[in-house]
Amino acid sequence: MVAAITGLAALLHTSAVAFQALKYVGVAYLLLVAWRTLKEKGALTVETESAPRSAMSVIVSAILVNILNPKLTIFFFAFLPQFVSARDPNAFIRMVELSAVFMLITLVVFVAYGSFAAAIRKHVISRPKVLTWMRRVFAGAFVALGARLAFADR
Repeated sequence: MVAAITGLAALLHTSAVAFQALKYVGVAYLLLVAWRTLKEKGALTVETESAPRSAMSVIVSAILVNILNPKLTIFFFAFLPQFVSARDPNAFIRMVELSAVFMLITLVVFVAYGSFAAAIRKHVISRPKVLTWMRRVFAGAFVALGARLAFADR
């Protein structure tokens, strides 16, 4: 969004040199992140002495994160209207229904992710070999993303 507002997107679209330069800066950054991830040796620590947050605090925080997330707004503006006819007299109601279904599915998926993460937390934190392999997988993913970006066309 910032690139579009400042005109950077138009510059990158019209100038192949500017696009390639930015692309290779991105590749270099991804490779740097991969290297740092691979070379990190410290143990993963989780703060256990912090006071637990209230359920209301967690809910408010989650709502704010979603409201301030531009990807979610773009999704609702670009994707959902494709499933509602412009001639439908109840278009607003249909959009609310589709949004509610999306939110319900998202809630179920996030609860499953959270439950799974909580269940394996101690197994991951207490095993240095698991952490080493996780770092290798993450570093490999960053290298793969960098390679894909390097060979991508506009």
